[in-house]
Amino acid sequence: MIQFNNHVSTGYVKSSAGVEPPPPYEATAPSAPPPAQTPPIRTTPTEPRNYGSYGTQQSAVNATTADLLKKQEELERKARELERRERELDSHARGTGSSRQNNWPPLPSFCPVGPCFYQDINVEINQRFQRTVTIMYYFWMFSAGTLIFNLISCLALFCVDVQNGVGLGLAILWLVLFTPCSFVCWYRPVYKAFRSDSSFNFFAFFFIFFAQVVLYVIMTIGIPGWGFSGWIVGLYALKKKVAVGVIMLLNAVLFTAQAAMGVVMLKKVHSLYRQTEASFQKAQAEFATEVFSNQAVRQAAANATASAAQGAFTGAR
Repeated sequence: MIQFNNHVSTGYVKSSAGVEPPPPYEATAPSAPPPAQTPPIRTTPTEPRNYGSYGTQQSAVNATTADLLKKQEELERKARELERRERELDSHARGTGSSRQNNWPPLPSFCPVGPCFYQDINVEINQRFQRTVTIMYYFWMFSAGTLIFNLISCLALFCVDVQNGVGLGLAILWLVLFTPCSFVCWYRPVYKAFRSDSSFNFFAFFFIFFAQVVLYVIMTIGIPGWGFSGWIVGLYALKKKVAVGVIMLLNAVLFTAQAAMGVVMLKKVHSLYRQTEASFQKAQAEFATEVFSNQAVRQAAANATASAAQGAFTGAR
């Protein structure tokens, strides 16, 4: 019994003496989990795909932004213009007819004769028709200038050929007669037609301006003795004196351009007339309303009716 214990004790000592103890336990840090893979972003049908570089996209964005800013500025400008026109129209509507002073022709203050008409294309005319009315106004001014040059041409021919006195007198008459009459008879009707969409003024313009265009063609021809420096008279003056002939041929060129421009503007106004609500029936109704609302016409009709009734009563007695 004692031996067994000694043997055990001896074996334990040997084993503990011959075998090295295990290394101490060291805690290791847990490794990080692998990053999660995100699925690729898919573009929606309405979203454009990115096929270009960053610089191309940036330039496209800048161009789009500049275009939008430009359109916004244009819309703001038009809004301010419409607001200004509305204020002016409201002020004219609130004011009486006498408070709106005539401004055409623009005469100086010391002139004993004042302006006869009120005209403001930017205020009274729709923006869609302002360009056409402005061109018609400049065309009237061009016609007046052509008549002045025609007077100078006839005067030059009279200095060379004294037998052209009749032509010079008629040139003075055409200048004095056609300049104001053309303004009143065809420019004012087209102005009022576009201002108030008046069918009657449209038809009055077409009738009178067509006759004016025919007269422009006669001016271009230049019949001798009619007071127009057209092609025939210009070629005749060229044989008398070259300088006078050149002046009259220049006048003939102006008459030709005037006739061509008249045809173009007649067609232009007619095309705009077809875009409006004007019609011949409305023109008849406007004419009847204008006639019966005129105090002078009603007074004349009343006087004629009274005279007829008095005559009938006297005859019956």
